[in-house]
Amino acid sequence: MVNLKELNPESSPQAAFGARLRTAREARGWNQEELGAHMGYSGTHVSAVETGRKMPTLRFARSVDRAFGTGETTDTFEKQWREIRNGSLLEGFPEYVGYEGRAAEIRLYEVGVIPGLLQTPKYTALINESAVKLGMITADQANERIALVAERQAALTRNPSPLIFVVLDESCLRRPIGDRTVMDAQWARLLEFADLPNTVLQIAPFDMGVRRPLSLPLTVLTMPDRSLMSYAESAQRGHLERESISVLPMLTIYHQLQAEAESQASSVALISQLRKGIS
Repeated sequence: MVNLKELNPESSPQAAFGARLRTAREARGWNQEELGAHMGYSGTHVSAVETGRKMPTLRFARSVDRAFGTGETTDTFEKQWREIRNGSLLEGFPEYVGYEGRAAEIRLYEVGVIPGLLQTPKYTALINESAVKLGMITADQANERIALVAERQAALTRNPSPLIFVVLDESCLRRPIGDRTVMDAQWARLLEFADLPNTVLQIAPFDMGVRRPLSLPLTVLTMPDRSLMSYAESAQRGHLERESISVLPMLTIYHQLQAEAESQASSVALISQLRKGIS
C-alpha cells in the first residue's frame, strides 16, 4: 500500500493547492502518472506539487485546468496559483499589473533601479537572487517574480502597442547590478527601447537638484477610454489611485519632470557614453 503524505491545506496557500490537486485527481480515479500524462509532466513532478515540495508554476496550473476542464470556471487552478504568487508581491501591485497590461499609455518614473518593463533577464535575475540571499523572499518566489516580469514585458507587444514614456533618474544608470557585462547589456536594452516607434526615454540627471519635482517612483496609466490612474509604492504597500481628481496633479507633475529632464537624444548619448566608459 502506498503511504500517502497527509496534507494540511490550511498550513499555506501552496499546501492548499496541492491538497486540491490531489482531491481532484483522486475524484477522477487517476494516479499521479496518469494525471502527469494528461498534463505533460512526470508523475514525480505531480507528487512534488501535491505534497508541497515543489511550487506550482503558471504553466503547471494551466495544464491542470486543461486536464480537469476547469479553465472556463470561476475557480480555476490558475486563479489559485496567482493567489499564491501574489502573496510574495507588494499589496496593490497585482491589481496594478492587470491595468498595466491594458493601458493605452504608460508613464514611468523610476529611481535607483531599472524598471521591470525595461530590464534584461539577467538584470531581473540578479535583483531577485539578491533578495533571496537577504532572506526577503524564497527561491520559488524569486522565480515567480522573474516570470511576472517576462509576462509584463510580453504584454507590451500587443496590438495596438501602448505609448510608453519613461524618465529614469540618473541613479538607475549608474547603480551597478552585476558585473560590467550585465550593465552593458542593460544599457543596450535601454537604447533598443528608445529606438522603438512607440516609446520616449529620458534621463533626469543628478544636476537637476531641487528642480526635480518627483523624488519617489511613480506610474501614470491612461486607459483605452482615456481614464487615468496612478500607482506608487511605500515600503509596506502599493497604492493604485483611480480618481481623476487625484491623478491629474500627478500627471501635471510628470509633465514638469519631462520638461526638466534631458531630451531623448541627450539621454541616448549619455547611455552610449556609459557603454564606452567615457562618462
